[in-house]
Amino acid sequence: MRHVLVVALTALATWSGFGVAQAQTSARPAKPAQAATQSADKMNAGVVSVISGGVNGTYVRIAAEMANVLDNGENLRVLPIIGRGSAQNIRDLLFLKGVDIGIVQMDARESLGAEAGEGKRQLEYIARLYNEEIHVIARRDIGDIRQLGGRKVNIDVAGSGTNLTSRIVFERLGVKPAFETVDQGAAFEKLASGEIDAAVFVSGRPVRAVAEFKSDGRFKLLSIPFEESLSELYLPARLADKDYPGLIERGGAVDTLAVGSILAVYGWPEGTERNKRVQRFVEAFFSRFDEFLKPGRHPKWQEVNLAATVPGWKRFKGAQDWIDRSTSAAAKKPDPAFEAFLESRDVKASPTERQKLFEEFVAWQNSRAGARATR
Repeated sequence: MRHVLVVALTALATWSGFGVAQAQTSARPAKPAQAATQSADKMNAGVVSVISGGVNGTYVRIAAEMANVLDNGENLRVLPIIGRGSAQNIRDLLFLKGVDIGIVQMDARESLGAEAGEGKRQLEYIARLYNEEIHVIARRDIGDIRQLGGRKVNIDVAGSGTNLTSRIVFERLGVKPAFETVDQGAAFEKLASGEIDAAVFVSGRPVRAVAEFKSDGRFKLLSIPFEESLSELYLPARLADKDYPGLIERGGAVDTLAVGSILAVYGWPEGTERNKRVQRFVEAFFSRFDEFLKPGRHPKWQEVNLAATVPGWKRFKGAQDWIDRSTSAAAKKPDPAFEAFLESRDVKASPTERQKLFEEFVAWQNSRAGARATR
């Protein structure tokens, strides 16, 4: 009887120990799972997505360089997204979940219809970037852009910035081509085969795909006149033979138009998670901007003036705050050039007047630097 009791107690102890061990084992996965969740939350909290453009354009290169410069492995990761162009990007900012920032043309809001509603007013900008030139490749026997009336002209797919800008420009010039809307890769094939007479590309020069187009002497870049009807949205620009030797005669140049591009953002209320993410991006982008100007980066970075404003757009508050702090800090430091400027003109100014003059002086210097970069 005693032997049976001992065996029973031993079995009970063994079973109990197994039960405890089993309970402990089943409880262990909770800790790794919890840690994984916390790690995932931390990673996602630092992600800022930037919707750009197609693989052959300038936008995607600019977004990729933002990721290379700004990712810090801790609280900020920039995630570039290949987009369909300005007109679609601005809709994605308004309606697509997970899109924080978009690279868009300054005329992109012209594409928004009634579906945008009051959301249109929530679109803000972080900074003005660079200008994008309008390239019109046409058959060599076409001497003037107005001769494209009634001819087949490709303007890229619906939703692209090229499509939007082309329609606005041709409408304001009073020219009515027969529009084709195939992707840009297909447009080159159609040009070469003679299926279309011209194709429009809106992108920051030099555009590699345009420069590498095998013209064989049959095509050229057409000039676009800068007229009053276009001055509200566009700027005069020039394309040089060094950028497109196969499409512009040696030593020559082609006058065209340019449209500004900006970093656009939806104006989330302060204190919200989305607003905080954009704020982290802004702090990194402005404070580390000099790294975009180093050799090897896209030459369009040289055109960016962080203090430049965008008519009709409201700047994201975090970006404006950064600029205000930077200007204030700069004003406290003696600037030899500014002091020489005041002395040469014998200007006697109060502290308030000096501050205003200094801000104007900095803006003037920045505009001069931007103008030199575009030459």
